[in-house]
Parts: sequence; C-alpha cells; structure tokens
Amino acid sequence: MFSAIARVLKTPDLRTKILFTLGIITIYRIGVFIPAPSVDYGNVQMCLAQGDTSGGLYSFVNMFSGGALLQVSIFALGIMPYITAAIITQLLRVVIPAFERLQKEGPEGQARLTQYTRYLTVGLALLNATTIATLARSGALLNCNQSLLNSDGIWATLLLVMTLAMGAIVIMWMGEQITERGVGNGMSLMIFVSIAAGFPAGLGAIWQTQGWRTFALVMVIGIAVMMLIVFVEDSQRRVPVQYARRQIGRRTVGSTTTYIPIKVNMAGVIPVIFASSILMLPQILIQFNMPTDGSEPAGWVVFMQQYFGSGSHPVYMATFFLMTICFTYFYVTITFNPQDVSDNMKRQGGFIPGVRAGRPTVQYLEYVISRVTFVGALYLGMIAMLPLIAFVLIGADENFPFGGTSILIMVGVALNTIKQIDAQMEQRHYEGLLR
Repeated sequence: MFSAIARVLKTPDLRTKILFTLGIITIYRIGVFIPAPSVDYGNVQMCLAQGDTSGGLYSFVNMFSGGALLQVSIFALGIMPYITAAIITQLLRVVIPAFERLQKEGPEGQARLTQYTRYLTVGLALLNATTIATLARSGALLNCNQSLLNSDGIWATLLLVMTLAMGAIVIMWMGEQITERGVGNGMSLMIFVSIAAGFPAGLGAIWQTQGWRTFALVMVIGIAVMMLIVFVEDSQRRVPVQYARRQIGRRTVGSTTTYIPIKVNMAGVIPVIFASSILMLPQILIQFNMPTDGSEPAGWVVFMQQYFGSGSHPVYMATFFLMTICFTYFYVTITFNPQDVSDNMKRQGGFIPGVRAGRPTVQYLEYVISRVTFVGALYLGMIAMLPLIAFVLIGADENFPFGGTSILIMVGVALNTIKQIDAQMEQRHYEGLLR
C-alpha cells in the first residue's frame, strides 16, 4: 500500500491534483464550523444540549451537510440543493422531450443540462435557506422554543438567507473545481467527506453507551457490509454483442465481439434517498401538528406517530423496504432504455448471438434487466434496513454508521476515485495504482 502511495506522489501532475482536492476539502470542512451571520452561537449550543435532534429528518439532512446544519454555519445547506436539482433534472428527461434531446446531443447538450442544474440549485438553495431561517427564528430548527438569531429584524433574516444560499452555491462551485482540476467526481467527494465526518462520533457514541462488545460487533458487521457492497457494486451481467464485418470507405472492419455491461446495482443510492425523503414527510407533519398547549393531538397525528414516528416499527420498516425496491425499478426504467440500445446496435451492425435484431432484442434486454434489477433491489433494501435493524437489536440510534445511504455512498465514491487514480497511473507509467 505504501509503495502505491509513493508511486502516486512521485507523479507531479497527479500529486498536484490530489493536493488541490485535499485543499478544497479542507476549506469545506473549515466552513462547516463558521457560524452564519445573525446567529447566536450560544443559543445554538444550548438548544443542542436541550433539544432532540437525533434521528429522522435531522440525521438525514445533517449527514449530507457534515454536521453544518446543527451548527447553523455558513455551509448549513450542504450539498443537498445540488443533489435535489440533479435528480430533478434527470427525471425531467423522461417528462420533457427537449431535455431528452439535450441528453443525446453529446458534450454540448450535457453542458446545457449542467447549466440548468446550476440554476435549479440556486432556486432550491434560496428556498431551503428561507425555510431554515424561519425555523431558526422561531426556535423550531433545533426543537427548542428560543430564537437562534441575535435579532428578529427583517434585515438580519435576509442576511442569514443570502449567506446560507451563497454557502450552497460555493459548495457547488468547489465540487466542480475538484471535478475539473482535482481527482474524481467533486460532488461525490464532497458528499463522501460530509458523511465520513460523522463516523468517529457515531462509533464513539456506540462505544460509550453500549460497551466494547457491541462496538466490536458493529465493526465486524461494518467490515462484512463493506465487503458485500464492494462485491455487488463491481458485479455485472455481461450481455455479449457481435459486430459483423462491414466496409468503411476503403477499409474493411472485421467482426468483433464485445458486451453490454449491466450492473447489478444500476440505480446506485438514488432509490434509498427517494424512500428516505418520502418517509420523512410523516415526521415533518407530526412535528408541525403536535399541539403546544398540552392538549391531545388529532387522531391522524397519533396514527402517524405510532407507525411512522420512528424507524423501529415493523410497518415503517416494511414500507421503507418495499419503497426502496419500487424506486429501484422506477429509476432503472428511466435511466436505461432497451429500445435506444437496440437501435444503436442495429445502426452499427451489432447483434446479440441467438437473438434477432429489433423487437426480440428489446424484449431480451428487458428480460435481463428485470432479473438483474430484482437482485439489485433486494440488495439495496437490505443495506437500507441495517440502521433500523441495529436500532431494534442493539439499541444503537438511527445514526448507525455502517448501513443505509451513508455506507453505500462512501464505498461507491471510494471505489470510483481509486479507479480514476488507477487509470491516470496507467496512462503515465503503464502500471496501475494496485498491482
């Protein structure tokens, strides 16, 4: 391992990219702890000590902000506005034909879609910043009845809104700079850093509250889960494709054989994020509809609180598992179009051995994808359920580090980053990062 790191550092261009990436990440982590203007830091710390900010909405949003949300810092919004904008833009390709045409136009169309994603990120950042400023002004952000602002004036609130929105825009810019001048996908690395920042605290809490035996059990489970994720993320069903001999100008191109790689987990972590986001809606409704005068809540609030107020109820778990499977099929359907793949193969003279071109090829690809996606959906559902199962069996809170969205993102981003570094090493030294 040390020899591989030494080979990377001996490559000047690659060393510069890695140092640039680390510099941007350092700036991002420093900004997480800088309080936003108009925020009373003393009240924030007091509310954190008194209020209930664990689990549910807080754990999910705070995970993607690297702890910045609960500190009400300048980077409190984190990367969430960009993630939401990117998902919306991707879904709009199915609804709006113009977006689908841009997707097929190559680099120029991709640049246009990226620009639309940036505009949507700015709008979502302003909307989210307004919501956080309103909740901070009333004290509902950290579940305490004390305002988190130094002043309740309109100018102080506007300053906080603009600062939080600009913080999200700066994070988006830093992620793009890492993509262009650093190593790996910048946005993915920013999410990786945000999630990894909470791991020491989560493991330390398990050690203090549950003891070293439970801690050791959690570590064993974590290593096993990471091995499973690495195995599945690299697994793929290779559909063989053969290209017939054809004439291109004066040159005759011989027949070649290749394959279509269909990953077991084509949807990535998106279905888990979708399911988690939707199941947060009942918790938000409960929070804003609980009476403050001590009276009995409404019947539907009691129902929601009983079944969806926490992740420990079997109804919540079953709903989460089924929604993850459904969203996996939905996302794969809109991102992989067998008809387009069949048409491209037909134009280039390719065919699947034993399958006729045209409609039979489309039906064969749909058959393969449905079977492979079923395995991937079960895998995502199992990984997403790990924090909830840990909450019931060992009493760990819902910030259980080795499971759900967090571990999927971390392992996936780490694998992709290592592959990119390995590819750059092979271009320069004909030898990869890992021998």
